[in-house]
Amino acid sequence: MKRALVVAVTCLAGALAAAQAPAPAAAPATVGARTWIGRQAQIEESLLNAPIERSADLPVGVTKSSRVFFAPGGLVASATAKHLPMGRRDGFWEAHQSEIAAYQLDRLLGLDMVPPTVERRVGADLASVQLWVEGCKVIKEVDQSACPKPTEWAKQVCRQRAFDNLIANIDRNAGNILVDAEWGMVLIDHSRAFASDRMPFEREMTRIDRAFFEKLKALDEASVMKQVRPWLLDDGAARAILKRRDKIVKQFEKAARKKGEAAVFPF
Repeated sequence: MKRALVVAVTCLAGALAAAQAPAPAAAPATVGARTWIGRQAQIEESLLNAPIERSADLPVGVTKSSRVFFAPGGLVASATAKHLPMGRRDGFWEAHQSEIAAYQLDRLLGLDMVPPTVERRVGADLASVQLWVEGCKVIKEVDQSACPKPTEWAKQVCRQRAFDNLIANIDRNAGNILVDAEWGMVLIDHSRAFASDRMPFEREMTRIDRAFFEKLKALDEASVMKQVRPWLLDDGAARAILKRRDKIVKQFEKAARKKGEAAVFPF
């Protein structure tokens, strides 16, 4: 499951040395394929209400998703639709609502890696509908040793690990991390998240950028219950997010005391 992610460690190690050197002037932030940044509300509205003209089954994945195409001229051209009512399938607890919960938590944290995702009716079924992201490759098709922005890439890898631990995403693999032409990371396929307390990248979670760490610390129960809880099974699943958050924060703080702030917060 983690084969391509392990490759990222090489890129991460090189970036850490670069992160210790004086940083050059920051370049303007680039959006790349993450065209939703700064206009999430408008895209959510379009995903919810734009007329669907046609759909086509996707040939990959086990959740039998489809790609839906909207009427031309709108803000959104197409999206991934997934109908998975909460339940156990092939030994896994799955729900398309978890896709929406992951997006809402991404928004709370300002992560900007999960594409806008809403719930709407597609045909006769309620489904998660997630913006289709153009211009990306799956991470297994990317030569990570050629990272042109190693420090920025390493920061994204560290954020991905912390986020997947936060949502207990047991199904992260090389087919559901996308990389755009600007080396921006996009995270998709979260239907098996939030169903356990297992943090799949607990051992790999050794470094984080200070800005994201502070956002994790600031995550509060009121916000989680308002924005994420409606898409989860029960209150316990929502509060479990905060319990995992507390564990993540303690792990980073303990490591900082042992190794030093610069080693744990190098970005």
